[in-house]
Amino acid sequence: MSEIKNRSELVFLYDIKDANPNGDPLDENKPRIDEETGTNLVTDVRLKRTIRDYLHDFKNEEIFVIGVRNDNGELKTKEDRLTDLEISSQDALLNKCVDIRLFGSTAAIKKKSIVFTGPVQFKIGRSLNKVKLNYIKGTTVMPSTSAKKQGTFTEVYTLPYSIICFYGIINENAAKKTKLTEADVKLLLDGMWNGTKNLISRSKAGQVPRLLMKVNYTEENYHVGDLNSMLKLSADVPEDEIRDISQFKIDVTELINTLSGNKDKIQSVEYKVDGRLNLLCNGNKCTMAECFKESGINTNEIVL
Repeated sequence: MSEIKNRSELVFLYDIKDANPNGDPLDENKPRIDEETGTNLVTDVRLKRTIRDYLHDFKNEEIFVIGVRNDNGELKTKEDRLTDLEISSQDALLNKCVDIRLFGSTAAIKKKSIVFTGPVQFKIGRSLNKVKLNYIKGTTVMPSTSAKKQGTFTEVYTLPYSIICFYGIINENAAKKTKLTEADVKLLLDGMWNGTKNLISRSKAGQVPRLLMKVNYTEENYHVGDLNSMLKLSADVPEDEIRDISQFKIDVTELINTLSGNKDKIQSVEYKVDGRLNLLCNGNKCTMAECFKESGINTNEIVL
């Protein structure tokens, strides 16, 4: 398995409709909203949880940071997990658990504390559109034990629509310490795209991945940075009235121009685009391949 040698940047775009992409448990589990900008926030922890659960449930990968309960119904500690996985050294932990190789962790093995800085790090995701908060109240058919004569009331907060953008980076220096491989990164991309699509719960059903881009560099310790801010939303209606992906386009002009200006430091750009996402470049509707056509950058579609 080949080790990671070069730095990479990630841009990931997905949307959600009539649901809650990331509730705040300290605020009635409402979707997180930046009150100054009206945009929706999603924590990096939420995205990492999506990836971990997908790799565990769908790809049969061993995951260290996962909710497992003991016979008493209590969540197991990290020490319990080390025992369950029969891990007695940090090398064994790295070799067995892909999420440690990707995201790092802290643990205590034989009373010795170890810290792995994850080579894959994400910023907090932020919607490209302003959002509205919906409050929906209903009832259940089955009553609770405290009100046996009638069903109980339900309350849920949702967003009518949110198109969320995440930025990430794969640090080749930290990758050496966690033994991250190219095969692991392929699992990461799979988890981002298909994990998002397969996160089918009441609050997350309907999430759809729309764009995934991975920029691979040749120059040591170099990356452009802030690529997520170079995607602009061009909407046909006010942003908080968007209800479907057909009502806007994503302008990638600044992103393509910036990457083209750094082409001597870029090895390649890999991408995957959902068929319903409309892209704009220099004022014209285009495909991603057409956008990069004059850039001189080697591009490849991501196959998952």
